[in-house]
Amino acid sequence: MREIVRPVLAALSVACLATSFTAASNSGAFAQAKQQMAPAPAQAAAPAQDQAAPIKQIALTDKQIDGAIAAAKEMDPITAKLSQDAKPDPKVVAQLEAIAKKNGFAGYDEYNSVVDNISLVLGGFDPQTKKYVGPEAVVKAQIAQVQADKKMSAKDKKDALADLNEALKSPPPAVENKGNIDLVTKSYDKLMEEFGGSDDN
Repeated sequence: MREIVRPVLAALSVACLATSFTAASNSGAFAQAKQQMAPAPAQAAAPAQDQAAPIKQIALTDKQIDGAIAAAKEMDPITAKLSQDAKPDPKVVAQLEAIAKKNGFAGYDEYNSVVDNISLVLGGFDPQTKKYVGPEAVVKAQIAQVQADKKMSAKDKKDALADLNEALKSPPPAVENKGNIDLVTKSYDKLMEEFGGSDDN
């Protein structure tokens, strides 16, 4: 249940919220786009004031990406048991810290930083072509899909479009480390499987 963790970027969170209105849609393309904008895992026990903190961009390495995938697989069963309004539990925080260290990170904060940077890049991928097009192009494609969806109710469509248009007004920061795009592209399928929000929890 990755939705219990904090969204990485407010704009991606808004877009994800907007796409949640389309649950009734059977469009495969839209379902992929919806997954694309899902929030990435991050600190489950983060205080509310930290949720809007700007992302600290770093240059990623293959080792960090592999470590994030491995760590997330171990963390998911733990975070899946937490409720959204759970208070920080020292035992859970210690477990997550230990998993992060076991997978090559200095600690849970470094793991979060890596996942935030991965998510920043993933948010700009076209799920159809698996190519980086930028978050603005992804949101515009989602807008077009919502507009073309004949199965959505008028109210849901209006709400989703309002949220997506709002996401366009406050885009995430540009990817500063262009090499991150190439690294994420190499591991795109694995990253989407782990961080793309495609699980049923």
